[in-house]
Amino acid sequence: MDFTLEKTDPQSKARAGILKTDHGEIKTPVFMAVGTAGTVKGVHQPELKDDVKAQIILGNTYHLYLRPGMEIMQKAGGLHKFMNWNGPILTDSGGYQVYSLSGRRKIKEEGATFASHIDGSKHLFTPENVMDTQRQIGADIIMAFDECTPYPCDYRYAKNSMHMTHRWLKRCCDRFDSTEPLYDYNQTLFPIIQGSTYKDLRKQSAEKIASFEREGNAIGGLSVGEPDDEMYEMCEIVTDILPKDKPRYLMGVGTPLNLLENIALGIDMFDCVMPTRNARNGMLFTQKGIINIKNRKWADDFSPIDVDGTSYVDNFYTKAYLRHLIHSKERLGAQIATLHNLAFYMWLVNEAREQILAGTFYDWKKQMVKQLGERL
Repeated sequence: MDFTLEKTDPQSKARAGILKTDHGEIKTPVFMAVGTAGTVKGVHQPELKDDVKAQIILGNTYHLYLRPGMEIMQKAGGLHKFMNWNGPILTDSGGYQVYSLSGRRKIKEEGATFASHIDGSKHLFTPENVMDTQRQIGADIIMAFDECTPYPCDYRYAKNSMHMTHRWLKRCCDRFDSTEPLYDYNQTLFPIIQGSTYKDLRKQSAEKIASFEREGNAIGGLSVGEPDDEMYEMCEIVTDILPKDKPRYLMGVGTPLNLLENIALGIDMFDCVMPTRNARNGMLFTQKGIINIKNRKWADDFSPIDVDGTSYVDNFYTKAYLRHLIHSKERLGAQIATLHNLAFYMWLVNEAREQILAGTFYDWKKQMVKQLGERL
């Protein structure tokens, strides 16, 4: 993997760059559509590529390990071939999913023992076998195995967890560096910064992670319930420490406002289920603000979903029609809403990139922040 930093905004830390993988180039800042189990819910792969304009998608080690399982995955030739997606893929290591199974898992130095949410069967994830599993899945970018701490989190627990994550990272790197890709392309390992919302821990973790000198770095353990201001504070601390010539990935974030504020802090990569999950519940993100399409006010609004048509669906379907579909529980309603939200997120980060390259990001971002949080 290779990363080229093209330009940094003169009035903020916002960056535009190009990340090259064996499955293609990624222009940053970038939002990654979440395809947890090998699918972005309700969206065909050609739609992701041609209509949503997704550059890279995300899969999840925990879910793919349980189903369909690694025997099927290897027989298919890896996730790219299994789901017929020829662009870049990133896989989360499963650390967040293990964290979310608080009543079903036990974390110790060896790794994390957990019960499957599917059938209750017992499994063990270690730094070593998570590297092996991500080799079998075959993502272009794979994540180190970490522990994601909850919010709020006791300082002592956060500190001990952070140090264990660092020890696990050493084991991940040793296993990754001693093995080869199973398919005919290269893979890259990103470590993950932890430390909850404690400034000194985030600083320590960023310094430790940077010392491993991997090709990119991630920030985890945020967007787990903390106020946005605390998230931004933690990101500012670590982006001041992380090397400028490597991509920074903020995991699991977030709202359109979160994206713009963190781009301004020097973050390059994002993922979140929000645009797809909220779409299925009738929440639409637009350039003018947030729409709850279920509201009565849209019943006879025959205007496009968004003002300037950030995606092709905005040119085909009206708010009134989409409201009718959502209320009727027609599957097409969820599909249209999902396509719109994903395309909007792609438009937002792409427009941020263009503004950075043009040197106008700071003023544009100030105006967009005023609009994006409005409830329409």
